Amino acid sequence: MQLRYNFRLYPTPGQQVALAQAFGCARVVFNDGLRLRQHAREAGLPHIKDSALQKMVITEAKRNPDRAWLAEVSSVVLIQALGDLHNAYRNFFASFTGKRKGPKVSAPRFRSRKDNRRSIRLTRNGFGLRPNGRLYVANVGELKVTWSRALPSVPSSVAVTRDAAGRYFASFVVQTEDEPLVQVDSEVGIDLGLTTFAVLSNGKQIESPRFLRRVERKLRRAQQALSRKQKGSANRTKARVTVARVHARVSDTRRDWAHKHSTAIIRENQAVFVEDLCVKGLARTRLAKSVHDAGWGMFTCMLQEKAVRYGRTFHKVDRFFPSSQLCSACGRIDGPKPLHICEWSCPCGATHDRDVNAAQNILAAGRAESSNACGGTVIPSA
Repeated sequence: MQLRYNFRLYPTPGQQVALAQAFGCARVVFNDGLRLRQHAREAGLPHIKDSALQKMVITEAKRNPDRAWLAEVSSVVLIQALGDLHNAYRNFFASFTGKRKGPKVSAPRFRSRKDNRRSIRLTRNGFGLRPNGRLYVANVGELKVTWSRALPSVPSSVAVTRDAAGRYFASFVVQTEDEPLVQVDSEVGIDLGLTTFAVLSNGKQIESPRFLRRVERKLRRAQQALSRKQKGSANRTKARVTVARVHARVSDTRRDWAHKHSTAIIRENQAVFVEDLCVKGLARTRLAKSVHDAGWGMFTCMLQEKAVRYGRTFHKVDRFFPSSQLCSACGRIDGPKPLHICEWSCPCGATHDRDVNAAQNILAAGRAESSNACGGTVIPSA
């Protein structure tokens, strides 16, 4: 399987200028190719092939005085930027015809020069790893890399990115082999929430860290300072970077926290079952900020990816499964309950903690679905 390894880069001021030029040229090539294809569609002409488009926006454009500066950057950067456009069109066509699963993909859009996030992609003939631990990028030079771990294999490509906070990163794509863990007997169902981030069927609870709520006061002050700065001024740029750094710290902390807990759950359990939540729908309610701050989607994606990598079983239970209404002891559906009800008693005599009972029902439903050879809906029995 292919994995990405991200490392922090520290380019010199001269290298930052060269990277900025590469970012801009990649954006121009992408926009030129998109513009030509849009004009051909509006004129009723056939779709321009990839090879012909590359010749028009790169080879012939370099001979044009208006685009002569494209020759100052590596051709690998320009070719890969055009390759991103080709992939965007393929994904759009596949989504439009129904061949691509998941949410619908919109048509490619022009890249804005005002976007504070920039990136370029290079293949093996455009970069190299030096013995001194530096990353060589064509027409840029050797970049200082902070290596937090060794790469498991030779990378096939690298993406150099600059985020809104002004930080540079190198994302290497490497080929790795699956690493199955030793099998264990435990299985777990997980009920996700806001007050408590996750409640496991074995009774363990993971408290919600609320990373964004912790820095709301600091973020509010930074945003207020940004709103007072004159547009186009250097001070406004500094204030914008300050706001971006606060958001970047929250995002990095949340991602690190999710990685640690998801890895621990995968290592301790042979099978993991979670509820398939409609995060997009919940994000349109009055709880939108808390839902986004929780990061349920990122957490479940990490569980699924690590389960495949380490030989574990992962399954999502249907979102319409009444896990909070079902008694895990007798199987009786007791009806919907408001969110403020944390405990409830069933007529059979069992008293349940709302979240623990839901996690146990999710575990039972996941086991029943896993053992169903026909793939139909199975109601978990008591």
